[in-house]
Amino acid sequence: MIKRIGSTDIQPRHRAVCHCGAVVLELELPDGVVDPRRCNCSMCRRRGAIVASVPLAGLRIVSGEETLRRYQFNTMTARHYFCGNCGIYTHHQRRSNPDQYGYNIACLEGVDPFDLPGPIPVGDGVNHPADR
Repeated sequence: MIKRIGSTDIQPRHRAVCHCGAVVLELELPDGVVDPRRCNCSMCRRRGAIVASVPLAGLRIVSGEETLRRYQFNTMTARHYFCGNCGIYTHHQRRSNPDQYGYNIACLEGVDPFDLPGPIPVGDGVNHPADR
């Protein structure tokens, strides 16, 4: 668990915002950022985001729900959300654990993902068990 990234303390309730500010999320992060990771699936390797997860109840859309767009592909299980204005990926309902949202660490207020301690592990989304 990571309680501080760069000069930013990760709050138990921390906001995440897209680039234009239209989409604002509130994340329940009582243990800080847990298990940051990348994925090599066709979607994740193109967007390049570092993600961590929260339970479904741990993410609340504060504003911009009407601005969010959803994208699904392949098994149609995961639901990827991005801002319809600026295009920034904010979060997704996970395929490997549909009871969780993955969120874009770079959207956390005050956080620069380049300040994360490394190395950042990469999950094998290319060979995902749901694809077998």
